[in-house]
Amino acid sequence: MNTVVDTARKQKEHYAGDEDRPLGSYLGTLAVYAVTTGAMALLAKRFRDRVPGVGAGDLALMAITTHKLSRLIAKDPVTSPLRAPFTRYSGTSGPAEVAEEVRGHGARHAVGELVTCPFCTGQWVATAYAAGLVFAPEATRFAGATMTAVAASDWLQLAYARLQQAAEG
Repeated sequence: MNTVVDTARKQKEHYAGDEDRPLGSYLGTLAVYAVTTGAMALLAKRFRDRVPGVGAGDLALMAITTHKLSRLIAKDPVTSPLRAPFTRYSGTSGPAEVAEEVRGHGARHAVGELVTCPFCTGQWVATAYAAGLVFAPEATRFAGATMTAVAASDWLQLAYARLQQAAEG
């Protein structure tokens, strides 16, 4: 066992150098994702006759919902209390979005990186949406349509602001 631990430490040193990269915590995060995804797949196989296909409409809802919900989780001011144990406020980063710095070490740092990165959070959101299509398709599509409407509203707000700026010169 010591050989495995020593090898892992050496790999971390070679990878991270002097930087604080919580590889063990990242591995833990990956394990949680893999176990959760595996459990959902096993439950789907056990309790569903078949996993539904994802058509073009579902894929569009899933993509836009994943985009919007990932940004809501990672950047929205209203969700900052959920990120606060892992981050520090550092300003604004865009219209109706905050910028936050990850704080802490180990698992706290790894979770902080996950919850402040919409690209990282997107994988978890898309997986949850896919599970929703298996276990509660109507409710999932309804939630997806709602998030898609909010995303469209956001884009229209941004387009309106840009047109307003152009009109003002």
